[in-house]
Amino acid sequence: MTITAITGQALIGGDAVTGTATAFNAYDPTLGTAIDPAFHTVDAAQIDRACALAQAAFDPFRATNGADRAAFLEAIAAQILALGDDLIVRAMAESGLPRVRLEGERGRTVGQLKLFADLLREGSWRDMRLDSALPDRTPPRPDLRMRMIGLGPVAVFGASNFPLAFSVAGGDTAAALAAGCPVVVKAHPAHPGTSELVGRAIQAAVQQCGLPAGVFALLTGVGNELGGALVRHPAIQAVGFTGSRAGGMALMAIAAARPQPIPVYAEMSSINPVFVLPAALAARADTLATGLVGSLTMGVGQFCTNPGLVLGVAGADFDRFCAATGVAVGGAQPGVMLTPAIAGNYQRGLEHLASRPHVSIVARAPAAEAQGRGQPALLLTTGDAFLADRAMSDEIFGPASLFVACADVAQMRAIAESLEGQLTATLQMDAGDIDAAATLLPVLERKVGRILANGYPTGVEVATAMVHGGPFPATSDGRSSSVGTAAIQRFLRPVSYQNLAQALLPPELRDVGDSAGWRRKDGVLVQSSK
Repeated sequence: MTITAITGQALIGGDAVTGTATAFNAYDPTLGTAIDPAFHTVDAAQIDRACALAQAAFDPFRATNGADRAAFLEAIAAQILALGDDLIVRAMAESGLPRVRLEGERGRTVGQLKLFADLLREGSWRDMRLDSALPDRTPPRPDLRMRMIGLGPVAVFGASNFPLAFSVAGGDTAAALAAGCPVVVKAHPAHPGTSELVGRAIQAAVQQCGLPAGVFALLTGVGNELGGALVRHPAIQAVGFTGSRAGGMALMAIAAARPQPIPVYAEMSSINPVFVLPAALAARADTLATGLVGSLTMGVGQFCTNPGLVLGVAGADFDRFCAATGVAVGGAQPGVMLTPAIAGNYQRGLEHLASRPHVSIVARAPAAEAQGRGQPALLLTTGDAFLADRAMSDEIFGPASLFVACADVAQMRAIAESLEGQLTATLQMDAGDIDAAATLLPVLERKVGRILANGYPTGVEVATAMVHGGPFPATSDGRSSSVGTAAIQRFLRPVSYQNLAQALLPPELRDVGDSAGWRRKDGVLVQSSK
């Protein structure tokens, strides 16, 4: 299958189809101009067809073995790479992001597909368990065998801030396909051309691997009705979402109100506190300031792991740190934000925070001449004021950070206790800070998904031990991760087989399995062989 030029069409059932509802165009935030071609919002019948085809594809797709699904994921990766520079150029135009960032994001997208392929071949995701029958026991124990299977068709919502790694072929799609779940993607309207190119790459891989066409669909459109209709459809069995808190909560409400409620795995809101502990602050305030501003302004602050809150103990060292950070922020340049709406929301959020009692603006980058730019900003308050004003802990999506001058480490802990769930928390610490870090650690374990030391939260490694999640409202379900191999668990459920004949058991659960792999047999982890 040859991937053609961008047409503005949705992809359903192996075909390209034109939506019948509202027309819209992509937008170049750098130039402030619309980009051709026009796209069209799919209608109710087209949504229903995509979901019905996904439902029909589920049983044959989940019946494929791990090796075949691994080959499918690798085929997607190869098809994405085959798009070449056309993909990067289109993504640059639609997002305002620089080439180096998008080339890195493409590598991340391909890398996570290959990581899941490795997991599928290794087999531990199936969590196979066998308990032998005990006929002489009173009462007798039956033969019991368990494995994990896919939930069913999954709706995935593309994210605005990662047009590749968290969108059409991003982590949610890769994890769902690895689990044996067909995927229906709602393309983000901020980068529909990028989405179509990647969607066509997946469609090509589906055809190349001889899979049912309903394994993948890409829906185009604007407005909340499309997303709501997709989540309401009875074929959809789970949702993957990365976006605003309001958007995630709306989808959760729709999913909960269905006759059959379904899980929504939504990544929503986080301010990612950074605790700069006393010994580190005394030893390297200037270095910390440089690193922090680099993290804060990366991608114009449009990361879910952006360091939006920085806490330290008030005093001369904190003053020096704050001043050095302010100089770096004041010298930063405003960057192009992803969409005019995001830029407007950032400006309003910044003004709202600056208007709070006891909050001052320490530094702000020069104003931009063009619209849609985000000015990096540093604000300052006290620990007492922060604890008294819940609004100071609201997320601002963009390159702004609030510094908090705390009375002591005990107040830093009190602020940690006051925070909602977060994706990350960072401890900037030296050897003399071990006791202070130990005081904070139990609180942070309850509050966040990833705790890091002497780094910055904006780097999220795609690896087996990564957790990109956290207690509400960082995510809708703090037991899950959207990055790393643990992400597959969101789209699996256990099935137990009691006293079934060998011929009826799934091949991998038979006494002689269909492949080598690990099983827990009578409570002991053993490796089986063909």
